[in-house]
Amino acid sequence: MSQEHNMRRVTAIRNGTVIDHIPSGHAMRVLEMLGINRSSSVPVSMVMNVPSKKMGTKDIIKVEDRELTQDELNRLALVAPDAHVAIIRAYSVAEKLTIELGEEVQNVVRCTFSNCITTNLREPLPHRLKVLSREPLELRCHYCGRPQDLEELVHNVL
Repeated sequence: MSQEHNMRRVTAIRNGTVIDHIPSGHAMRVLEMLGINRSSSVPVSMVMNVPSKKMGTKDIIKVEDRELTQDELNRLALVAPDAHVAIIRAYSVAEKLTIELGEEVQNVVRCTFSNCITTNLREPLPHRLKVLSREPLELRCHYCGRPQDLEELVHNVL
């Protein structure tokens, strides 16, 4: 194997979060789900379509000086349920976090159907989506029964 394949594509970070094993091509969606955009003040490194023995190709994101919260992990589960998350402190892995996609996703995103009962401000209900399938990911609203458009869910983050 050439030395080029053994080189790191992105440098190590002192403190922050590394999200690895993101399905290839989904890094931008992950950033959007986490609310990381042009106005974010922390450095973000992203590599897409890198070789992976486990997945063929994958994406990786490194966010400096920011540790993901449980709410952010819940959002991440909708885009990359098998991703690995490591919290880095002083250039070392301090914690490995687990992403869990259960049978239901509650109060993470809103139903994408504009006429769902959950959009009525006089009916304050928790936002509940049932997970019908993990691969491919299929979600359905608990209340209106509508299947959810995963592309639209990114814009319905609570």
